[in-house]
Amino acid sequence: MLPIINLGFITGYQNAATYGKPLLMKLSFELTDRDLRFFRDALKQSAKAVRHAEEAEILDGIREVLADIRSNEPLPDFVERRVPQIESMIDMLIDEEWKLPKAERERVLAVFMYFGDPEDILPDHIPVIGYLDDIIVIELVVRELQHVSEAYEDFCRFRRAFDRKHGKSVAAALRRERLDRRRKQLHQRMQRRSASVRDKRLW
Repeated sequence: MLPIINLGFITGYQNAATYGKPLLMKLSFELTDRDLRFFRDALKQSAKAVRHAEEAEILDGIREVLADIRSNEPLPDFVERRVPQIESMIDMLIDEEWKLPKAERERVLAVFMYFGDPEDILPDHIPVIGYLDDIIVIELVVRELQHVSEAYEDFCRFRRAFDRKHGKSVAAALRRERLDRRRKQLHQRMQRRSASVRDKRLW
């Protein structure tokens, strides 16, 4: 099944004077195999660039892009809804207790490299649609990394619950042992589920 991307735009309000209920226009389009090859090749190029770049520089770059996006608020809804997805991927990447495996780490960094390129398929300075291709890439990769994101969310829930229950009184070694055990379980689950859909990967 070919991916379908859904975007939403607020085109106005039913009562412009009082800013009543927003009028939402929805746009859905199907990516063909040719479209997917285009984005796949772009991400492969970004993945190659990741190997020759410093991770800290990539993270600094994506943070600058997000800050620039935020400076242009109010944002189109289809952009604003995806910003938390990018921020979540940053959290997953820098969380030292989660220790995202190398393969998944490089895939996330490749997305950041693409998103941080101001002269990609649609130059980012073009109003409204400049980030459209970036959003498509984010949407595709978020779907592809679903099992990775779910595992990280479960890890965060486990960690919060553990810390609420034991507080600061728990020995650091015990906390580390419990988190390590849970992380290994979730990494195994993540890799097992991801392997089951490997033939559907974007790249």
